[in-house]
Amino acid sequence: MNKARAIARWISFLLLIAAGQVCAELQVQISQGVEGAIPVAVVPFANQGSLSDSLSQIVSADLQRSGRFRTLAESAMQERPTAPDQVQQAAWQALGQDFVVVGQIRPSGDGYEADFHVVDVIRGTLVVSYRLPFGRAETRQAAHRIADVIYKAITGEPGAFATRVAYVSVSGEGANRRYNLQVADTDGYNPQSVIVSNEPIMSPAWSPDGTKIAYVSFESRRSAIYVQTLATGERRKVSDAPGINGAPAFSPDGSRLALTLSKDGNPDIYVMNLGSGGLTRITDYGGIDTEPNWSRDGRSIVFTSDRGGKPQLYLVSASGGPAERLTYEGDYNARGVFSPDGRSLAMVHGKGGDYRIAVMDLASRAVRVLTSGPLDESPGFAPNGSMILYAARRGQLAAVSIDGKVRQSLRIEGGAVREPAWSP
Repeated sequence: MNKARAIARWISFLLLIAAGQVCAELQVQISQGVEGAIPVAVVPFANQGSLSDSLSQIVSADLQRSGRFRTLAESAMQERPTAPDQVQQAAWQALGQDFVVVGQIRPSGDGYEADFHVVDVIRGTLVVSYRLPFGRAETRQAAHRIADVIYKAITGEPGAFATRVAYVSVSGEGANRRYNLQVADTDGYNPQSVIVSNEPIMSPAWSPDGTKIAYVSFESRRSAIYVQTLATGERRKVSDAPGINGAPAFSPDGSRLALTLSKDGNPDIYVMNLGSGGLTRITDYGGIDTEPNWSRDGRSIVFTSDRGGKPQLYLVSASGGPAERLTYEGDYNARGVFSPDGRSLAMVHGKGGDYRIAVMDLASRAVRVLTSGPLDESPGFAPNGSMILYAARRGQLAAVSIDGKVRQSLRIEGGAVREPAWSP
């Protein structure tokens, strides 16, 4: 296949797989929750007035938003304890609560310290006590970290409230169209621009330590891949080979980047050593190979290919070699991404014109559809593996639990949202 035809085919392929990219404005809502969610009361922390109220409200909202908890409204609280020995077990049981969170905020140096406790009012035991220093400007992040501590103390699983999401927003029309790569908290607050351009920005991907983002930019009117450090804004162009430069993905150790290049003819998967810049060609086939993602041990790469006629997922060694087809159910499977524990694979699963988020168990190869579609796209796991972030229809980013029982809608203000990515 000549290069011009390969590029044209790749663009058509991207248009197909981008069908679920939609407009949105930021707000997080639970649209479906778990039956039997755990009742928990987050009592407003003592001292520091509005600062304490704000912190407690954010913690409560985080827990509620997870779908794993049912939080008690402040107006229903009959007492406001600030320490574990002040919690009246019977009173909170009468309100139907299983756990109560109490605490205080005290000045500490140039900032504050949150001293909080989780009490099991069914068993009458102290689950956890924790102290967290923070500055006033860090109140929201401190609240997310507190919610993570509570989540883990009660469920035994790590929380993911203190992580971030990256996404590309698109606003304006024609010559006024603007692309903005942004990073925000998982509840949508504190959005920050990484880069703004009048030309397309695509495929944001986090480094394993969360300090950098790789992305595709067309700012020079041709595709190029950049790696940008979030703290400093410093960025490095790592690939601008002739033809396609697309779909970057960091290896688990952050030393390599999988990417799609067409410099040798067809779009194929390559691996770049970020230290030396050296390239290893991983696939060499007549079809389109794109959207690489690494296995958690760094030994394999899953990718999307139309080599069988329609987009399906394949697995190949990270050093190259023959590829194994993974998906057969449905007529479209793309955007494969491994779960944090490496046991499953999230994907866009298409059948009969509907595109939904599904998960494949890698041991049994069974596929379970999690969302209702009809145009869902760009799945990515939360770092604790409990939720999958994706782009949905009608102006929303969304998240769904891996069992499909909890669904969230995230509306992001300021344009069309594309290709969300959850940070480590």
